[in-house]
Amino acid sequence: MNEKTVIFLPAAVLLGGVLLISGIREQYQVQPKQPMKAIPSTFLDMPSTDIVVAEEERKIAGMSDYVMRSFGPDSAPLFTVYVGYYDRQVQGKSIHSPKNCLPGAGWEIMTSTRVPLPGGSAADGTVNRVLLGNKGVRAMVYYWYQGRGRVASNEYRVKWDLLRDAAMYGRTEEALVRIVVPVAPLGAGQAPTINDASVAAADELAQRIARELAPAVKQVLPTFPST
Repeated sequence: MNEKTVIFLPAAVLLGGVLLISGIREQYQVQPKQPMKAIPSTFLDMPSTDIVVAEEERKIAGMSDYVMRSFGPDSAPLFTVYVGYYDRQVQGKSIHSPKNCLPGAGWEIMTSTRVPLPGGSAADGTVNRVLLGNKGVRAMVYYWYQGRGRVASNEYRVKWDLLRDAAMYGRTEEALVRIVVPVAPLGAGQAPTINDASVAAADELAQRIARELAPAVKQVLPTFPST
């Protein structure tokens, strides 16, 4: 199995699962407790600026609600936060894995691992930690799927839970949560690596944000029978 197959296989499985959902039972459109913009606009005592997603991009992504914000100076944000909510997932309207979108945008995945949700217990789930590179520019990305009482990172597990909850409850609502931290440029003559000090600093910042963000997202998401 080649590298491209490994990258795109989870998305194909997810898509197949979403197609099957429509034949299981009616899927309810579940509204969040509050709009995504109710998520605090300040993290780590840092105010933010809202980013508007273009209408065409929003149609392609398919989310029913979202919030996207940059934190820090407009000219050089220290990090961005995105939460895209889907009130139900059906054919043509489902979460796209960032691992499939990023290569198409010119980013190369340098490393990708799963780590425990920062600040949570072992039972609170895991998140994806991805280091990206694009023509010498690097970024640390944390992303996860949150909803129906879970925080998850594994696309296969997400698909399984989606099918099960669709069959048992008629519910497939979920949010994609993403943090992007630009990695500070290296000094003259320094070669980029996957574990230099700049990467470590970006990783530490992403963990601090995630500790605050995950509970904030939970507050606006609808409750689920198992929670």
